[in-house]
Amino acid sequence: MTDFATTRRLFHLPEGVLYLDGNSLGPLPLAAEARVHEVLTREWGEQLIRAWNSADWIGLPRRVGDRIGRLIGAPEGSVATGDTLSVKVFQALAAALTLRPERKVVLSDTGNFPSDLYIASGLIQALGSGLELRLVAPENVADAIDESVAVTLITEVDYRTGRRHDMKALTAKAHAAGAVTVWDLAHSAGAVPVDLTAADADFAVGCTYKYLNGGPGAPAFIYVAPRFAETARPILSGWMGHEAPFAFDLDYRPHASVERMRVGTPPVLALAVLDAALDAWEGVDMADVRAASIRLSERFIAEVEARCPDLALASPRDPHARGSQVSFRHPQGYAIMQALIANEVIGDFRAPDLIRFGFTPLYLSEEDTVAAAKVLERVMTERLWDDPAYATRSKVT
Repeated sequence: MTDFATTRRLFHLPEGVLYLDGNSLGPLPLAAEARVHEVLTREWGEQLIRAWNSADWIGLPRRVGDRIGRLIGAPEGSVATGDTLSVKVFQALAAALTLRPERKVVLSDTGNFPSDLYIASGLIQALGSGLELRLVAPENVADAIDESVAVTLITEVDYRTGRRHDMKALTAKAHAAGAVTVWDLAHSAGAVPVDLTAADADFAVGCTYKYLNGGPGAPAFIYVAPRFAETARPILSGWMGHEAPFAFDLDYRPHASVERMRVGTPPVLALAVLDAALDAWEGVDMADVRAASIRLSERFIAEVEARCPDLALASPRDPHARGSQVSFRHPQGYAIMQALIANEVIGDFRAPDLIRFGFTPLYLSEEDTVAAAKVLERVMTERLWDDPAYATRSKVT
């Protein structure tokens, strides 16, 4: 049984702050500061360029990838880290399309994160050849999968409402129709149990600064099913994806593994922080995390609905149909969230009217969720949000 009191002590949590925004940015792992100091002073400072070998900087993307792989049901050697999530979406989608060159449709849904759709649109425009991005409502994805679809590009957990797709069922439907699947796990990895192997997924990508607590702008990851490890075509054919990068050949030969999805020089400092953050997951059972997050979110919903009748639940009522976040609707959602933040309860806002809260058992307790609901009640009943200062939108919401 996972001891969440122990994992909570692994994070820097500012005194007096109730942090319900780990679904957007995880808090600072205490181990990260020491790890970065070690890399800066002992490795970079003392070993200089030698540290690529002596400290094995060059192997960080693969080692960190394997640690993430344990949390998403991926076999060793099938996950690589580096670059941003948008880059990894581009790589996965491009590779998937080359596996079905005779088909023209990329299927996604209107609940997908806009950046994924931007990447898909840009790639389709660049490739031409009659390719089409087809969008349907999230609940209509299964019915829209047919033999015209080359690739399904689906985010498992909706970033706005937490609505969760059935990865295994949709992957099976896609494969039966001859399509290739790309799954975005940005709101899944570290939040819900994921088993890419059992689901028979083809490609998956995700970020690491949310539930995995890797820090702002932390490197993303990409999964390639072992059956495609030697055939998936990396359109971004950077030198670190070469079979022998330091041979400096003029012709590109992709590595015979997921390593082919590496692009440029690894961001060593960022990977070191992420590596330290993953220490908190050692010995953690994702089934325990899921059970605890459901308890927390169910308690929060009950408390908010009893205390704040003006807020409308936007997330699925069934906890098994959502990820590890809960959203409520209100026309003044932005101002409400700003008032909450001013009163030391941190969630976030998503346009046009959603206030969003993440439930992260590694450092969040049931007492925290109840206390947050009480502050939200005060913001609503006393109309604390009705202050012009809270209506002025910052660049980041």
